[in-house]
Amino acid sequence: MRTTAAIIPLTQGSFSGKLPGKPRNRDVRSREYLTDAEVKALTKAARQTGRHGHRDATLMAYRHGLQVSELLALRWDQVDLAGGRLHVHRLKNGVDSSHPLRGPEIRALRRLQRDHAGETPYVFVTERRGPLTASTVRKLVARAGRVAELPFPVHPHMLRLATGYKLANDGHDTRAIQHYLGHRNIQHTVRYTELAAERFTEFWSD
Repeated sequence: MRTTAAIIPLTQGSFSGKLPGKPRNRDVRSREYLTDAEVKALTKAARQTGRHGHRDATLMAYRHGLQVSELLALRWDQVDLAGGRLHVHRLKNGVDSSHPLRGPEIRALRRLQRDHAGETPYVFVTERRGPLTASTVRKLVARAGRVAELPFPVHPHMLRLATGYKLANDGHDTRAIQHYLGHRNIQHTVRYTELAAERFTEFWSD
């Protein structure tokens, strides 16, 4: 006679009903920003990896502290290469501003523009000339972080945080950093000055 396996009910306490949650950021990495040296290593790794190294290295240039959504929405009509200006359109209730473009950025953007030759209004695009997705950018940044052998997993928002950290360590005025990053509330900017180690430089003479 063929028997069927008994169905054993779960007893109380054998399963909590909760799946393992996402680990906290502090359990994955010791900090949420990158240093200037780490950004340079990340950019170099991006340039040397994959078929679109120049695009990916330009993408990771963090000078303007763009949110991922702002980066993906960046259009050529916001870029004034002749005048050396970037018209930053902030999303998520941020404050728009105009940033200067420096020589290396202008040269990198000119090359991207030549590659696309008016095929798309967006600055950062896929092979099909459509705008990159947030998922793709996350994968590109994570891959570059592994290639650069950074000591922790990297995500795109760390580039924006790196901007604030760098500007604060360079001693720039908190209000100016606020406007540069598009913060409406200066409290969002103060955290960068709190992280700046250079403000303690004169605490000890030896």
